[in-house]
Amino acid sequence: MPDSRLRLVRWETPTPSKYRALFKRVGERWMWFSRQIMPDDALQAIIGDVGIEVYAVVDPAGIEIGMLELDFRESATCEISFFGLIPELNGKGHGRWLMAQAQARAWRSGITRVWVHTCTLDHPSALSFYRAQGFTAFRRELETFADPRLTGHMPADSAPQIPVLSRR
Repeated sequence: MPDSRLRLVRWETPTPSKYRALFKRVGERWMWFSRQIMPDDALQAIIGDVGIEVYAVVDPAGIEIGMLELDFRESATCEISFFGLIPELNGKGHGRWLMAQAQARAWRSGITRVWVHTCTLDHPSALSFYRAQGFTAFRRELETFADPRLTGHMPADSAPQIPVLSRR
């Protein structure tokens, strides 16, 4: 297990507002918005499901600076649904620690497959990072959605590295 000053804390019953606050802090740079626009009851149904485990990454001062969500709802499978640290921690080795924590929790009795979904909006090194952690690419898909900065679901200055394409 890589060494880290950080620790992982399980959130047994996170509220939608608490969950969304951390989700935004970690993912806004990478245009994570799916859980931001989801109705509270739909989000609570996911994060309150017994097959979902939500963890906060906490620094020595007790500040939540990352998140991990594991989805065990499919038999014999664990999806690393959300995995990330605040952008200020990128490139400092904490991702390797968090992935080691994720895999230690994911590979449990009865699990035969652990997988993670990434996309081109993610950190430019995400795919190579996941490969270095033992993952193998197995499928590509094309997904499209309206830019959440144009629909008002995210601030206009979110994810500045991703061009805004609008019809004007």
